[in-house]
Amino acid sequence: MFVLSDAAAVEAATTAPRALPMVVLGLIMVVTYTTIALEWLNKSLAAMLGAVAAVVAALSFGIFPTPAGARGPYGHVHYIIGHELGVLGVIVGTSILVDVASHSGLFHFIAVKIVKRTHGDPKKLFLFVALLTLVFVTFLTIAPGTLIVVSLALVVTKALEIKDPRPYVLAVAIIANSAALTTLASGICTLMLATASELPYVAFFRVTTPMGFVTAAIAFFVLRRSYGHLLVAPGTPEERKAKVEAFDEWALVKDRRVFYRIALILVLTIVGFATAQTFRIGLDFIAMCGGVGALFFSGHSTEKAIKVVKWDTILFFIGLFVIIGAVEATHLLTTMANAILSLSGGSAMVTMLLFTVFALVMSGIVDNIPIAATMIPIVRTLEAQGIEVDPLWWSLILTANLGGNSTPVGSISNVIALSSLEKERGIKIGWGEFLRVGGLILGIQSAVVVTWLVVFKVFELFPAR
Repeated sequence: MFVLSDAAAVEAATTAPRALPMVVLGLIMVVTYTTIALEWLNKSLAAMLGAVAAVVAALSFGIFPTPAGARGPYGHVHYIIGHELGVLGVIVGTSILVDVASHSGLFHFIAVKIVKRTHGDPKKLFLFVALLTLVFVTFLTIAPGTLIVVSLALVVTKALEIKDPRPYVLAVAIIANSAALTTLASGICTLMLATASELPYVAFFRVTTPMGFVTAAIAFFVLRRSYGHLLVAPGTPEERKAKVEAFDEWALVKDRRVFYRIALILVLTIVGFATAQTFRIGLDFIAMCGGVGALFFSGHSTEKAIKVVKWDTILFFIGLFVIIGAVEATHLLTTMANAILSLSGGSAMVTMLLFTVFALVMSGIVDNIPIAATMIPIVRTLEAQGIEVDPLWWSLILTANLGGNSTPVGSISNVIALSSLEKERGIKIGWGEFLRVGGLILGIQSAVVVTWLVVFKVFELFPAR
């Protein structure tokens, strides 16, 4: 990985910002984010096109410093990507581990065992779908956790002849964003912000985990109140129980030895995430160890496992990081940080509240991942100016995740759940319906989260790093 030479670092820090590069690179970022928000193009393609345009513009303006060991300013692009390899490594490693675990039948086994406890009662099923979402997203991260639970929910509701599975799918989509708060590695936004801020893993149990459970409960009760009339199924309780009991939890388990090995590897990986910072090991290393261990001890096809890695997501992140790195080189983000500081009058409390409102609003409009990625260098700039930034990091973690509840494209869980519903059952949830329900949920969640953050700030409860 390249590092910036002393001369390059001084040059990057002292070069006076120029208006034209700021305007052009800022416009490229805005156009890219708008394209993603309005779904004019596939978001990975939009991010990569934006990255190409940003690099061409940055090189033309001569705003990239030359890293030590590089032949020219283009080496700064490698520096930008290399700086974020930890996030990409976690995504690759967990994707492989989850794919192997899925083929072992482990997740199917757990899900069916839990579903059987509902006895086919639609209301109990709704509760258990919500709980499954919390558990699976907490330990498997938001994308695979959402996909597994929504797939199960659609299968079970179809078997029970529940005509309208919207409440179940919406529960998965929205509660997944709360579950992303439960641990440092549960959500992509959480992982990005936690990696950038180096917040302790155990601190999440004190600040965000309680909010994960509370905001999930809010979503559950609002959805049950809004869609309670749809939580019905034909037949007698005995008939519904018989249908659920007919599910075989061992149906997808081809080799029980592999099943137990993968269960152990998954547990060890979770423990590894919790203890990585103590041993000063990167989360990407833990994730890759889990993925490699799963492949080695399962006999699962390496080629197939590698193919299922969300490479489109990787490309999306790379494009996003390059765009933000190029914009940062223009000093536009520094200017934005100074504007925030001026607007807040230097007050840490006001600054935190400004971040909270901005992230809550913009995460639903654009997509919570770009918003989180864009705010990282802004917080770092404020930290360099002596502002207390720990409240800002916690604020962004909470609000970037929950802000995705307001629109169908606000988070990856929304996109996965709603697209699965339309593909499997032909039911489309429009923006109007989602805004009505998601907006109400987000409004209540926002009030609770803002109160929580203010209490932590006033009584200085934020954990020290």
